Amino acid sequence: MATLYETHIPVADLSVSSAFYRDVVGLVPAFAQRERGVEFLYVGRREHGMVGLWAPGTSYGWKSEEKPKSHFAISVTLAELLASIPRLQRLGIKTTGFDGATATEPSVIGWMPSAQIYFNDPDGHILEFICLLPDQPEPAFFGSWSNWQKQKRI
Repeated sequence: MATLYETHIPVADLSVSSAFYRDVVGLVPAFAQRERGVEFLYVGRREHGMVGLWAPGTSYGWKSEEKPKSHFAISVTLAELLASIPRLQRLGIKTTGFDGATATEPSVIGWMPSAQIYFNDPDGHILEFICLLPDQPEPAFFGSWSNWQKQKRI
């Protein structure tokens, strides 16, 4: 196996979610069948991956009043991750760390190690921009980017 290529999520409003994933997340429109209630967007280039958005009542859309939430992560460079936080906040989107608390910097999970930021789409799905770090793993570390940087300088 190489990589995960696609994921599909249910959305309440295909037009609203399509605009969010295009304009906020930066995905590239690939194919839409509005009459079927589905739209596909590339994560970067066609070869990198794809997200499918499904309207209520469709094959992968919500079928009832219960609307479970999903989570997925998009791999980005460290520069993209750091730039995404103020950009998302300027757009009025709350960014959080892995603990769910509001964050203005990435959180770091030491066992991977990775830096990431989380935010919600219009339906409450949790998105994550994640960057794997070239540092040695520190399994006990769960904290902020600034604390990770301080620890690495010691």
